[in-house]
Amino acid sequence: MLRSRLLQIAPALALGLSLQGYAAPTVQVLNSNLTQAEVVAAQKGWCDALLKISAAYASGGFSKAKATAEAVIDQAYAYQYGPVAFKPTLASGSQTFRPTRAGALAYFVGGNPAFPSDKGFALKPWRSCEVINQVIQLNGSYATTMGNVRFVDSSGKTTTVDKTWSFMKEPDGSIRIVLHHSSLPFEG
Repeated sequence: MLRSRLLQIAPALALGLSLQGYAAPTVQVLNSNLTQAEVVAAQKGWCDALLKISAAYASGGFSKAKATAEAVIDQAYAYQYGPVAFKPTLASGSQTFRPTRAGALAYFVGGNPAFPSDKGFALKPWRSCEVINQVIQLNGSYATTMGNVRFVDSSGKTTTVDKTWSFMKEPDGSIRIVLHHSSLPFEG
């Protein structure tokens, strides 16, 4: 009797259908694909964070800006997993590349004697930041973008940089920068 009942319900169970008196299957979706909307939101988040560091400096000085920058770096970049391929716009010589959190923090807010040329890019009086994408490549849990970022300061001066980012999506859904390359456009 039990055997004949199991044979009757087996096709429904195989399809994951819920039957009266039987528990529905637990479904776990393992999808770490990045979407274009998530990538654009991460880029906007980066711009908003830069403006937040700038505002923190204006309202509370270096200590407040540094604390804000530390939180931003910990949320936006993947330094907690290892080196990040970070090449800031205004870095040169032996300090061109910033694979460590300390190097990134120095670039954004300065104040680190190990990086004496850094004056704090994020401490400038930025008022707006806009990303203009030319390419967005989505590849599973990774995405790469290339384009420009346009900054406007409190005097209305515009600075445009060439920007390439690679993002990764973690199992918890957070998106972090694993590559950040920035340079001034060629003026030949």
